[in-house]
Amino acid sequence: MADLHRIVIVGGGAGGIELATRLGDTLGRKGRARVTLVDRSRTHLWKPLLHEFAAGSMDLDHHALDYLAQARWHHFRFQLGEMDGLDRRRKVVKVARTLDEEGRELIPRREIPYDTLVIAVGSHTNDFGTAGAAEHAISLDRHDQAEIFHRQLINACIRANSQAEPLRPEQLNVAIIGAGATGVELAAELHKTTRELVAYGFDRINPEKDVKLTVIEAASRILPVLPERLSKATEELLHGLKVQVLTGERVTRVTADGVVTASGKNIPAELTVWAAGIKAPEFLKDLDGLETNRINQLVVKETLDATRDPDVFALGDCASCPWPGHDRPVPATAQAAHQQASHLVRMFPRRLTGKPLKPWRYRDFGSLISLGEYSTVGSLMGILLGGTLFVEGLFARLMYISLYRMHVYALHGFAKMLFDMLAKLITRRTEPRVKLH
Repeated sequence: MADLHRIVIVGGGAGGIELATRLGDTLGRKGRARVTLVDRSRTHLWKPLLHEFAAGSMDLDHHALDYLAQARWHHFRFQLGEMDGLDRRRKVVKVARTLDEEGRELIPRREIPYDTLVIAVGSHTNDFGTAGAAEHAISLDRHDQAEIFHRQLINACIRANSQAEPLRPEQLNVAIIGAGATGVELAAELHKTTRELVAYGFDRINPEKDVKLTVIEAASRILPVLPERLSKATEELLHGLKVQVLTGERVTRVTADGVVTASGKNIPAELTVWAAGIKAPEFLKDLDGLETNRINQLVVKETLDATRDPDVFALGDCASCPWPGHDRPVPATAQAAHQQASHLVRMFPRRLTGKPLKPWRYRDFGSLISLGEYSTVGSLMGILLGGTLFVEGLFARLMYISLYRMHVYALHGFAKMLFDMLAKLITRRTEPRVKLH
C-alpha cells in the first residue's frame, strides 16, 4: 500500500465527489492508487439545489450524502478537514485543525501527502466589499447557510403572525441581490413556499399583500450571462408572480432593515440574500506560487493541470480553464465540473503509466432555469444541426430534474438512483409540502 500512487482530491462538491467515486471504483478498487477525498463538511449536497433547501421546498436531510459511507462503498478514503495551504516541494496538503460544535479541537492540524493533487474547492459569492453585506446579508454557498436562512424565514413568519401591532415597512420583505440563476430560482421558490406556509397556521399573514420579494441586478437585464431570449422569458414569469425586478441597480449598502442602491433607492427588507458574483476561496490567492486570477481561481491548462505544476490539477468553480475560440474561460457551472471530472477519470490511468494527457474540451449543452412549480425555461445547445432550441414548461422541467438525477447516477449507479427517486416520491406523500422548522 505504501507504494501506491496517492491521489488527493480536496473538495467534495459536484466535481470532487464524482471524481473520487469513479476513481475509487476503478483505480482504488483494483489497487492501482490510493484515493483520498478531503472536505470541510461531513455530507455532500448538490449545490444547485441550495435555493430549494433555503426556501423549504426540499428537506436537506433527505438529500445529504454521507462522505464516510460513500467512501466505504466506492473504495476511497475520506478525511474531514479544510485545506488552508500547500507545500509543493514536499508534496503535502496543509489542513487546518477541525473543531467540534462546542469549539473544542476534534482533529489537530495535519499534512496529507500526495503524488497527484486535485483541487475542487468550488467558489462562494462575492460581495465586492459592499458595506454591511457581510453583517446583514446571507449567501447560499453551503447547506448550513441554507438552513440558517430557512430558520430566519420561519421565525419572521412566526413573529409577524403573533405581533399585535401592524407590520413594519421591512417586515416579511426579502431582497435578493443578484439575478443570476440562484437569485431568480430562489425568488420563485420563495413565492411558492411563503404561500404554503400560511396554510399551516399563519392565518394573520396575507401573502399577496404582506410578503414582498425583490430581485436586484446591477446589469441591464436579469440572467446577464445567458441568452437574451431566456432572460426576457424569465423576467415575464417573475412579473407574473408579482416579484419586483430591479435591473441596472448596483447595491452600495446593506443594512439590518434594507438595501440601498447607487441611484438612491432604498428597498426595505427584513431578510437579504446576496447571490451576486463568485470568488474562489481566499487561501488560493497565494498557494505556494501557483498562478491565480483576480477572483482567486487557479489558472490551469487545457489538460486541467496547473500552469506552474503538472502534479496539481483543478476543476470546477475554483479553476480558470481556457475555452478555445472564446475570449473568456470556461464558465463556472455544474455541467463544466461534471465534464472535467469525467475527463480526469479517463486521463489518470494514462498519467499512472506515464502517457501524455489529452486536452479537455468543454461542451456547452445549454442552460435551464427552474421557477419551481410555475415553469422552467431554458436553451439546449448542440441540437437541430448545431443550433439552439429554447424550451419551456413541462419538457424543460423534466430536463431540469434530470440534471440532478444524472448526478445521483454518477454517484450511485442506475439501481440506487431509481430506488432513491421512488423513495422520495413516497415520502413526499406523507410530509408537509414545505419544511416547517
